[in-house]
Amino acid sequence: MTAQRWADLLSSATERCLDTLLSGADQDWSRPAHGLALTCRETLDHLALGLVGYTGLLVSRPTDRYVTLFATLDPEAPIPDCLDGLRIAATLLTTTVRDTDPDARAWHPWGHSDATGFAAMGVTELTLHTHDIARALGLPWALPDDLASAAVDRLFPDAPSGHAPSDTLLWCTGRASLPGLPRRTRWQWDGAL
Repeated sequence: MTAQRWADLLSSATERCLDTLLSGADQDWSRPAHGLALTCRETLDHLALGLVGYTGLLVSRPTDRYVTLFATLDPEAPIPDCLDGLRIAATLLTTTVRDTDPDARAWHPWGHSDATGFAAMGVTELTLHTHDIARALGLPWALPDDLASAAVDRLFPDAPSGHAPSDTLLWCTGRASLPGLPRRTRWQWDGAL
């Protein structure tokens, strides 16, 4: 799949996730995100930090380390403003994916990757953490199969077949069991080409 197609998927994931999260902006984001040690608010910050971090890796292209750029959301800002910050972080990654040379590679602890790999990481982070927050806040959210399928195909080469893509992504990331397969207690994706 091309970087342009991945940028389109990342943009789509951003819009779908933000629509869902904005619908719960008036709720209590200090409660724990489903299945995480972080609150919903902290999960949002983690998500923004990750998207900006992936952008920084693609721009600087280190071979052996994270970049020193960290971005956080204002802890005093209301949730709608934080969601604007998340949109900015996702747009930075989307634009960088679209504009990065196809031969460019950057370090990630789970595999040196190209722009498509970092886009897949962004899609995975957006959709899964929206899942975590939506479940905690009781928001309607169904992990989109088109996004889950793309993420599984790019990042989880050992994923089992024969299941719905959304269920498979949840299993791959330790969030659910599958028929005949217990819930994973340890996992990581493979961003390498």
